[in-house]
Amino acid sequence: MSSLFENAGLEDAAPRPLADRVRPQKIDEVVGQDHLLAAHEPIGRMLVSGRIASMILWGPPGVGKTTIARLIAGHADMEFVQLSAVFSGVADLRKAFEAAKTRRATGRGTLLFVDEIHRFNRAQQDGFLPYVEQGIVTLIGATTENPSFELNGALLSRAQVFVLKRLDEKALDELLVRAENSTGQKLPLTRDGRDALIAFADGDGRYLLNLAEEIFALPAKKKLDGKAVARHLQTRAPAYDKNKEEHYNIISALHKSIRGSDPDAALYWLARMLAGGEDPLYIARRLIRMASEDIGLADPLALMIANEAMNTYRFLGSPEGELAIAHAVVHMATAPKSNAVYTAFKAATRAAKKTGSLMPPAHILNAPTKMMKDIGYGKGYTYDPDTPEGFSGQNYFPDGMEREQFYAPKGEGREREIKARLERWAALRA
Repeated sequence: MSSLFENAGLEDAAPRPLADRVRPQKIDEVVGQDHLLAAHEPIGRMLVSGRIASMILWGPPGVGKTTIARLIAGHADMEFVQLSAVFSGVADLRKAFEAAKTRRATGRGTLLFVDEIHRFNRAQQDGFLPYVEQGIVTLIGATTENPSFELNGALLSRAQVFVLKRLDEKALDELLVRAENSTGQKLPLTRDGRDALIAFADGDGRYLLNLAEEIFALPAKKKLDGKAVARHLQTRAPAYDKNKEEHYNIISALHKSIRGSDPDAALYWLARMLAGGEDPLYIARRLIRMASEDIGLADPLALMIANEAMNTYRFLGSPEGELAIAHAVVHMATAPKSNAVYTAFKAATRAAKKTGSLMPPAHILNAPTKMMKDIGYGKGYTYDPDTPEGFSGQNYFPDGMEREQFYAPKGEGREREIKARLERWAALRA
């Protein structure tokens, strides 16, 4: 099968990046994606049956999206046409579709691979539909972004979405073995150095092979350990896009770790966000929300600590202020949890919308004028602190509205005492 360089008209003798030299030539050589490519898995079943459907390959960079599309075309004996949404426009699409029509008339199918397909606008995405529906092209789109956010619903309904996984350590190590076999030399690395190189790649196979090529080029006289690898290679920024899905995935992981009372996991996700360049004040605002929603009155101190963490960061800045945010994260993760107030407020809001403009009962209305007193405002009101129990049990709901219980404390932390008081007052009211 021809490589990208051969397609570009370059000679075999021309220099080629290591990543291209070790590119898989058969589907079973693709690493890390067995959940899609094995014979009994979705894409594997397509290849066995010979019926290739249009699909969207969604996954991080360097996991094999382009390679898989190229191998599918070869397996199905289809013409492989590759476009990039970054560099291609309407004219390129029209040319590809017209060529596919001509090819189809001769009995040959076309697999149109569109890299970064999410970068095409909605109208351009709609332009694929008739050609996909008529079978003029089989479309394989590749994207690093969530298709449900970035692609038209009409296009998604005509293509299956397959999620490619970030390459694990085993898959990355297998790539290094292939690189060594291809070059005929061993990487000058200790086991620790090899592990460090794999860690630098952060799940990206293409990036790993580029790093390996740098290591091969070093005039190393002895094997490099992890520290030596770190000195020779620049640290890669973690995959984290503050404006896209990864942003929401990581903040969700932080939120759920705190809610799940796991301070260690919560600190890890906090560190991941900060390392990725997230605004610490954004994290602080989310902590305040979590303290209110998920901890509430079980530990009212959590809300104050979260708010003070935000103020401390504003006062100190980075990196000192980030420690205050870490304090808040640990306090909240180890605090008792209750969403009772959150749930109660939502229920009360629904009741308020349903009951409309019912007036308060007359006995709790102020009567600043004689006329208001004469018509019953404030009549029969009992001042609770003057009662023996400090509780009168009077009705404070509108007349004509049945009493409802919105707030039901869970009995965790401080709410344990609140629950006991409410139960005692309910008994007195009864």
